[in-house]
Amino acid sequence: MNIYVSNLSFNVEDEDLKEFFAEYGEVSSAKVITDKETGKSRGFGFVEMSDDDAAKKAIAELDNATVENRNIRVMEAKPREDRKPRNNFARSNGNGGGYNNRY
Repeated sequence: MNIYVSNLSFNVEDEDLKEFFAEYGEVSSAKVITDKETGKSRGFGFVEMSDDDAAKKAIAELDNATVENRNIRVMEAKPREDRKPRNNFARSNGNGGGYNNRY
């Protein structure tokens, strides 16, 4: 099962994320998502656990838990195609979204 974890402290790294979930069962992977340009954490990540029952227990017990003075949110990750598309004008019109782009 793939698990989405948000509101992470920017100090949390992949290994820390893995440790949060390891007490519930085997963690196949744990990845904190980082900004491509700066390499800094974006405050969320994904954890993959092979045992669905262990994953569900981890979700139930870790959702709203306090980690480094932040209440993290933990839920089953939804497949990319199930998510509502983001409305991002600057990317959708191809001209960068500048104020005076009229030509």
